[in-house]
Amino acid sequence: MDKRKLMPKRQRLDGAVRTGPLNGPLHSRPLVALLDGRDCSIEMPILKDVATVAFCDAQSTSEIHEKVLNEAVGALMWHTITLTKEDLEKFKALRIIVRIGSGVDNIDVKAAGELGIAVCNVPGYGVEEVADSTLCLILNLYRRTYWLANMVREGKKFTGPEQVREAAQGCARIRGDTLGIVGLGRIGSAVALRAKAFGFNVIFYDPYLPDGIERSLGLTRVYTLQDLLFQSDCVSLHCTLNEHNHHLINEYTIKQMRPGAFLVNTARGGLVDESALAHALKDGRIRAAALDVHDNEPYNVFQGPLKEVVNLICTPHAAFYSDVASTELREMAAGEIRRAIVGRIPDSLRNCVNKEYFLGSGPASSAYESTGAPGSGPGGMPSLPAGLNGGYYGALPGVPVQPAHSSAPVGLLGPGGPMSSLVGAPGGPGGLNDRDRERGPSVAHDASTHRMDSASSANSATALQHPDRIKSPPS
Repeated sequence: MDKRKLMPKRQRLDGAVRTGPLNGPLHSRPLVALLDGRDCSIEMPILKDVATVAFCDAQSTSEIHEKVLNEAVGALMWHTITLTKEDLEKFKALRIIVRIGSGVDNIDVKAAGELGIAVCNVPGYGVEEVADSTLCLILNLYRRTYWLANMVREGKKFTGPEQVREAAQGCARIRGDTLGIVGLGRIGSAVALRAKAFGFNVIFYDPYLPDGIERSLGLTRVYTLQDLLFQSDCVSLHCTLNEHNHHLINEYTIKQMRPGAFLVNTARGGLVDESALAHALKDGRIRAAALDVHDNEPYNVFQGPLKEVVNLICTPHAAFYSDVASTELREMAAGEIRRAIVGRIPDSLRNCVNKEYFLGSGPASSAYESTGAPGSGPGGMPSLPAGLNGGYYGALPGVPVQPAHSSAPVGLLGPGGPMSSLVGAPGGPGGLNDRDRERGPSVAHDASTHRMDSASSANSATALQHPDRIKSPPS
């Protein structure tokens, strides 16, 4: 009897099939890619013993290298790239996406679940930083520190009380005013406690919280958004963005706000209709506003409806950032990827946001037992030679995988390769913060990451001189 007839058929790696068992561990060394960044020095100590880590530095899937699209089973991403259903279908082996942050509005989580891709976020990071930044913006609006500092920098003279009075017109007293918080999650609660210390009367609206939370925090709860807007001297947004609250602050809701109120948004740009806000700021309906997030990012001060508005503070989506918070955030994201690799999907994941779609629509695990595509490892996972973590992939077909050496400098690691390879930072154990700690093993300091983008052969010669300039040719 022909033994080949008894062998199961190999599974095709098409867009509707995810390799590997649905609720089982991944292959021992899968490919994990950072889609929209280039620094993997924090992630490498946590992942290098279980995965090959690459970075793409892409702004869209058209800039992602074909090897990542075909073989990556894990992806890390910031907020600068968007993954629609069509984008997700381009990934042939992807099993998990971890958003380095809390918001997942730039990922079609339902489509991902239907494709068998788990989507995770990091909801507990940077609480202190965002809360502090929010209070900083509120204080700037009340005390006009930002505008007064700019006047001094521009050389304005304050020779008497009249000049000071003119420049500081609009400054307001904080104590006794009402701060309205929309969304009392981790950050909203932290803002509320800080605001109380400054003398604010704090009210909040959050229809998802059980009764009694307000008593434990000493806050006042309102049960409609209209009540909050009507009572608040300053409104601060701290809710996630979804299909139900897009442009929550719009022409209609602005009319429900107190005349001359302040508005602060450090949550999601899509919560505010910027055209309606611009009209309200110019008309004086809203006295001043502060935005750390915007409808279109990166924000361009010279474009859009807010370009000529003067009573506005804009910051570049940086409220979350501090050196400590950034490290914690990236460690948490890498830790979630590690749990997916060494554990089970989705059982081992702590912050899977699309589990209901993932479990209901994913392929049966029996379809993936001991079968795989040509050149794949057990369970259909892409097979990579052991010990090659820290090599690089050429951006052109036919360039072999080359091992990297610990003494190699940052730059190209191989003859003729248009890949920019980044040597990992000194190691020690990688891990999460005290709230979510799961340290990886100690690692040697020979880690390097890989640059993967779609470079044409014409671009390759330039890449030898300027590896950062590698971009996809226009389609």
